[in-house]
Amino acid sequence: MADRDDIPDYHRTAVPASTQIPKQGEKLNILLVTRGHPFDRDGFFDIFDGNPQIQYSNVEHPAAQYMFTPEMADKFDCYVQYDMPGIKFGSDTPEYFEPPEFYKEGLRAMGEAGSPLVLLHHCAAAWPAWPEWAEIVGGQFLYTPMQSRGIDCPDSGYNIDVVHRVSPAMDHPITLGIEPFDIEDEVYLSQVFEESVTPLLTSDWGFEQTNFYSAANAVIRGELNSNKDWHHPNGSNLIGWIKNYKNAPVVYLQCGDGPAAYKNPNFRRILAQAIHWASSDEAKSWARELNKSS
Repeated sequence: MADRDDIPDYHRTAVPASTQIPKQGEKLNILLVTRGHPFDRDGFFDIFDGNPQIQYSNVEHPAAQYMFTPEMADKFDCYVQYDMPGIKFGSDTPEYFEPPEFYKEGLRAMGEAGSPLVLLHHCAAAWPAWPEWAEIVGGQFLYTPMQSRGIDCPDSGYNIDVVHRVSPAMDHPITLGIEPFDIEDEVYLSQVFEESVTPLLTSDWGFEQTNFYSAANAVIRGELNSNKDWHHPNGSNLIGWIKNYKNAPVVYLQCGDGPAAYKNPNFRRILAQAIHWASSDEAKSWARELNKSS
């Protein structure tokens, strides 16, 4: 990647809040993509039902895969994804499978066209057999030991219902008006491609193996909340970032596991502002410039 001095850099430039707010009477039109991971549907959809500045359509996998084309994306301001396809859980080791080729081609074409994505929580675990997805996200949660970016890695760690403090990492339209706040949520000890992302949010939780449980122990051995015989290096405390995928702006927020997080007013505000920023001409211009400089 080119030196960040050569591209628009949100670390050094605060952006006016006016880019975040739709004109009076207008609503952003988003496609909300779900399935692949259980969740409290009423609590989750209330986040969007309670936002008067957006309207949304919900589509689930596998039908959702046909929506990933530039032509379909042009009908929406932004795709918001809360999905985790590409994994089949059973009594033994999870089975991983790649997406169909038409989906890959469509998503790549969306990247070229600059179609924005806002990715939430367990999206980082999606499509483990397709390494390009981790590059789109900017990180990867691993249910079993496997390679990430060509390096052998242990399975990732999780801890549910953790109360931790979230702080903005920089001034940005997504973090506008956000002071450090507490949230009860699931945290991950997983791969974060720090050199490929621009930080938005950090956590004060200790990202070390003693504070997490082994994903493989849970899904293979049925041992929930166990870190027996599990070893994982210390990880990143980044829990939110922005990046580009080709010409498309991408936002990833690790927050958002369950009802306590759904109700958190700061999480709701961050998500709303993420949708508005990703949908803006400013975000698309930023992603294009970043792509040119890469």
